[in-house]
Amino acid sequence: MESGYGRSVLCSHVQCGRSAANRQQDGLAIIVLLNLANGGTLASGEPLTNEQYSASSSRPTTGTINLTAPASTTVTYSTHFPHHSSTLRTTTSTSPPDLLTSAASRRRRPQKRKRPERKPPSSEEDRSEEEDGDVKTKSDASPKALECPPLGLESLRVRDNQLQASSFQRAGLGPHRGRLNIQSGIEEGDLYDGAWCARYEDQNQWLEVDAIQLTVFTGVILQGRSSIWSWDWVETYKVQLSNDSINWVTCKNGTQDMIFTGNRDMYTPVLGVLPVPTAARFLRINPLSWFVNGTICLRAEILGCSVHDPSEGQRDEGDSGSNEGLDFRHHNYMEMRKLMKAVSEQCPDITRIYTIGRSYNGLKLYVMEISDNPGKHELGEPEFRYVAGMHGNEVLGRELVLNLMQYMCREYKRGNQRIVRLVTETRIHLLPSMNPDGYEAAYEKGSELSGWALGRYSVEGIDLNHNFPELNNILWDAQEVAAGQGGDGKSKVPNHYIPIPEYYTKEEAVVAPETRAVISWMQDIPFVLSANLHGGELVVVYPHDCTRDWAPREETPSPDNGFFRWLATVYASTNLAMANPDRRMCHYDDFQATRNIINGGAWHTVPGSMSDFSYMHTNCFEVTVELSCDKYPHASELPGEWENNKESLLIYMEQVHRGIKGVVRDKTTKRGLADAIIKVEDHDHDIRTGSPPNTRTPEDSLSTRTPEDTADGDYWRLLNPGEYRVAAWAEGYYPAARRCRVGMEARATPCDISLVKTPLLRLKEIRAAGGKIPQDLQLRLRALRLRKLRATTRVLNQRRHRQQQQQQERRRREEEEGERKA
Repeated sequence: MESGYGRSVLCSHVQCGRSAANRQQDGLAIIVLLNLANGGTLASGEPLTNEQYSASSSRPTTGTINLTAPASTTVTYSTHFPHHSSTLRTTTSTSPPDLLTSAASRRRRPQKRKRPERKPPSSEEDRSEEEDGDVKTKSDASPKALECPPLGLESLRVRDNQLQASSFQRAGLGPHRGRLNIQSGIEEGDLYDGAWCARYEDQNQWLEVDAIQLTVFTGVILQGRSSIWSWDWVETYKVQLSNDSINWVTCKNGTQDMIFTGNRDMYTPVLGVLPVPTAARFLRINPLSWFVNGTICLRAEILGCSVHDPSEGQRDEGDSGSNEGLDFRHHNYMEMRKLMKAVSEQCPDITRIYTIGRSYNGLKLYVMEISDNPGKHELGEPEFRYVAGMHGNEVLGRELVLNLMQYMCREYKRGNQRIVRLVTETRIHLLPSMNPDGYEAAYEKGSELSGWALGRYSVEGIDLNHNFPELNNILWDAQEVAAGQGGDGKSKVPNHYIPIPEYYTKEEAVVAPETRAVISWMQDIPFVLSANLHGGELVVVYPHDCTRDWAPREETPSPDNGFFRWLATVYASTNLAMANPDRRMCHYDDFQATRNIINGGAWHTVPGSMSDFSYMHTNCFEVTVELSCDKYPHASELPGEWENNKESLLIYMEQVHRGIKGVVRDKTTKRGLADAIIKVEDHDHDIRTGSPPNTRTPEDSLSTRTPEDTADGDYWRLLNPGEYRVAAWAEGYYPAARRCRVGMEARATPCDISLVKTPLLRLKEIRAAGGKIPQDLQLRLRALRLRKLRATTRVLNQRRHRQQQQQQERRRREEEEGERKA
């Protein structure tokens, strides 16, 4: 390969503008392998301990590495280490390195488990902090970050053609499957198994990674095979390096080959740190031993910093993925609070921070409200929400929501008309972390060592996306019973605001405090549209998530399937990663075949999902967005992920203004009517007008919070373009209907409806007030009662006529029977 690296140079020291004495004192050591075919050999270096091998922050830095050859030849390269505040530095040690391991073993969701005890504050400081709402976490400071980021096997930045292997059992276990945290399908033996597996069981097998350019390799992360049928992992291995993929040198620990400790189970990632950070283009993992009852199978990630070639010109600042200038890093609980507070202080006129409850460990569930009138529901203004961090280890949504707060505040102050319009016409609620306890567990391990499941569940072992009341089958069962009694079944059963089952409200019910908090939040605010941000795939999922009779996989459309598909398409088609036609699938599902959207039931059934509950218990439409293949992307990837999702996040919020909106009022008093039912013809899903939380019955609400100032009688009905017959009715009023047309533009069509009180309701109100009944009402009541009298008379006459006919028929049969006997 012709480049600035194709010279016979062997370098064993790093010069960063320091004297030789300082370099020797610091113990800087970096080895560059250049053209080993010409006789170069590795210089020995002292091993590096894990404690010495760390960096404290994740800010971009540009340094210069002067590589000095023994023949007084100097080759200078400009290096860029994304999101790190210090120049690459190693410190020598005479002891062999300890290998870092993580405890992220996969856990199945238990049906019911003993709740862990909550610990009371251990000091006056803790108690005062709890009273102020600030509960300390174990990870108040940033976790020690690996100095060089991952190459991108897990995030798919490393392409399939950059991975080679000595052999493989079959195509589905080829080198392209040897990626950290890649998941296998249930049906193994296809093209999408969960690891690279060698065909032969000997010590001559290897998995090779081509970094494309000269890279300072610093570590290897290994993981066993993802499988429900097989147990396979590598227990020890060597690392080999090369610049031409022909001549290889084994990584040394002093003068001996370095033997790295691998895995002891299938799921837990284990880090092996190279004793000396080493520059090369190619890296091989050479398994030496493996699980006795298994075979050679592994998933891997490689850590390394690319070395920039000055012949390529000056590196552009946009190489980080975004030039927005936002706070692109992972934020633990305390850092998240500080960021939200900073945004609120920058934009106090349009922001408000409030809490909806606490996690099991006492961490507050913070929400940022963005509106031109924060703290109040305005008549005719729809409510929107983003929820992130339901699974604590799926962290990208959390950071995107925090980025969105910063971006909207800054752009509003700059006068960006799109953002100004969103803020003035929409009330936006952003919940960055629904499961903060789970996030803190994953954050403590870091992006590459938290595995696939650590932090997914709550402290109690509950999967929050299976923890909401399962209302789907309650509705479907009721419709089947009604259909068996005659009629179509659907018209006899309410198709919205399905009540929470009684068992769910009992003290012994396994309901996480985080779930209870979100349910109360849903009932206190009349949300219209929402998205639930997840990670681990690239697809947008729309209801229903739960299948009929809980079938494992079955297309289960909702009555609003057309609009849900529109919502999903809006996000997926504007997401740069999803819309990329050249991207490969994350694990084993090819969502590009369905344009990166899918019905939840058609993917896999999810009983008790938040999206289904939101649709069936409230007026709110919600989709689930799987944001990235990597659940916990490295901090260096956050700017690029923001650019992938920025337009999607904004345009999805704008969809809250589609369809119709209006107010249902009393025709006489012009007062808005709470809980009036809105029915759209040919849509078997009704909604209701807004009402304060204290008007709800106890069985419909888990809320104990004080209701906010809520305007009664307004509604929003999300609809695709077309003309619709819209009907409204409320208790004590005559129903009314009108036709409303929805256009192509993202602007809701006003569709107000006025209802007239029934005479009986007016009579009750007058008698309750002790007033005199007006003559016109008396006449209407007289006419109404006369119509009722005539109707009942007609019914009684018809009944009497049928009885007489039956008696005559019975006498006739008796007479005929008597004549036959005679």
